[in-house]
Amino acid sequence: MLLSRGLSTLKAIKFANRNNIQTLQSVRNSHAVNYRTAPEPPPKFILTIAEVVQGIAWWWVLWHIYTEPGHILGEFEYPDPRKWTDEELGIPPIE
Repeated sequence: MLLSRGLSTLKAIKFANRNNIQTLQSVRNSHAVNYRTAPEPPPKFILTIAEVVQGIAWWWVLWHIYTEPGHILGEFEYPDPRKWTDEELGIPPIE
C-alpha cells in the first residue's frame, strides 16, 4: 500500500516540476495585494461617507431606544416578587 501511494506521489511531483512555475502561483487581478506592507489609506470621501453612515445608524438606534424602550425592556410591567404567595412560588406550607 505504501509503495502504491509513494509511486503516485512521485509521479505527481514529477509532472508538477515539468509545468511552468507560473501555473502554480495564484493570479489576483481583482485588487491590489499587500503582502507584508501596509495597505493604502482609503480616500477622504470614503472616510467621510463612513462617518456619516455610522452617525445615522447610531442616531437611529439611540432614538428608538429613547422613544420605544419597550423593545428592550419589555412591554409589560415586571411583577413585584414581594406580592407573590408561597403557593405561587411552590413553597409547601409550614405545619
